[in-house]
Amino acid sequence: MKKEPFVTKAQIEEIVKTYPTPFHLYDEAGIRKNAQAVKEAFSWNPGFREYFAVKATPNPFILNILKEYDCGCDCASITELMLADSQGFDGSHIMFSSNDTPANEFKFADEIGAIINLDDFTHIDFLEKTIGKIPETISCRYNPGGVFKMSNGIMDNPGDAKYGFTTEQLFEGFKVLKEKGAKNFGIHAFLASNTVTNEYYPMLAKQLFEVAVKLKNEVGCDIKFINLSGGVGVAYTPDQTPNDIYAIGEGVRKVYEEILVPAGMDDVAIFTEMGRFMLAPYGCLVTQAIHEKHTHKEYIGVDACAVNLMRPAMYGSYHHITVLGKEDAPCDHKYDVTGSLCENNDKFAVDRMLPKIDMGDYLVIHDTGAHGYSMGYNYNGKLKSAELLLKEDGSVQMIRRAETPDDYFATFDCFDILKNMKHPEKQ
Repeated sequence: MKKEPFVTKAQIEEIVKTYPTPFHLYDEAGIRKNAQAVKEAFSWNPGFREYFAVKATPNPFILNILKEYDCGCDCASITELMLADSQGFDGSHIMFSSNDTPANEFKFADEIGAIINLDDFTHIDFLEKTIGKIPETISCRYNPGGVFKMSNGIMDNPGDAKYGFTTEQLFEGFKVLKEKGAKNFGIHAFLASNTVTNEYYPMLAKQLFEVAVKLKNEVGCDIKFINLSGGVGVAYTPDQTPNDIYAIGEGVRKVYEEILVPAGMDDVAIFTEMGRFMLAPYGCLVTQAIHEKHTHKEYIGVDACAVNLMRPAMYGSYHHITVLGKEDAPCDHKYDVTGSLCENNDKFAVDRMLPKIDMGDYLVIHDTGAHGYSMGYNYNGKLKSAELLLKEDGSVQMIRRAETPDDYFATFDCFDILKNMKHPEKQ
């Protein structure tokens, strides 16, 4: 599959007249089309809802686009809860799936009516002591342990993950929660990350549906929803075949009818929490080549760095790169594409075959719409870039401005050391 950017060289040359590189750019048309597809793929389930993983792209403009498709918010911290609440998401549209949770975060989640998804058996007592009760609607995160393997060889290791209840803890936990007043129960699980296969969700669903039937029969819990969480990935590399959300939805439907319907559980709602699948392909990092270096290797230095996109440096992740205007040129030059951090892993690509890159060329780094900007940081005093939205009508809207030195130094405002600081941009 050829990976093509959703923006052209001519468009970027126009955008940079107002917004200098680097910046993250999001494709509104693509986001909307994908959100509609997800909704349609699970329309067979009347209670279905996608709770977008806010950590992937915590931007109110993005959240409000998704809200139009009845998406909710999956939140993991008090600031994410605040963001969701500020944009008018009601409690039923907010899932609070956190771990090692501070008391004040449970308190705030309860105040706004969010659905609390407990990560550990000990959190039952902690939550009750913190808010003085057990909510009538409660969810628990399940970790069956062991290794989760699919027929195509893709696998993950839930047994090595810090999240969730064991099977024994889940059954005991539901029993305790029921005794403490819980009436409506949910089950949540995340067993594999970034799966590029239509098989993952149906396999996970089968496992959770079977557990749900047992919980109903053995504990007498009223299971209202089953949350398949995230894990549905995207095709980062050109040789991968993207997931088909309609095939995935149909696979879950078949398992639903095989397991839940005969058990009299045909009213159970299916929830998902897809951040990567919802946004990653509909965002890119746009950067400009500003230096070239010819030493033991051939290097292209760009004006972005790992502050703007951490995944390649942190995980060695592959992000495809398009040199705008050279889409059809032969990829006959081998480069390391680097940023300017004082870290040798600050590389967007290593030994990547690309067209000859000239200084001033614009590079599009693909699939940064999720876990791109949001994972940024300020090492070396680097400032996070702007976020822009390419609207359906072709216009561009800034949806987050770039950080400034004043932003970086703002938390020092109680010290006198800054009063005589010079501002280079004002000289």
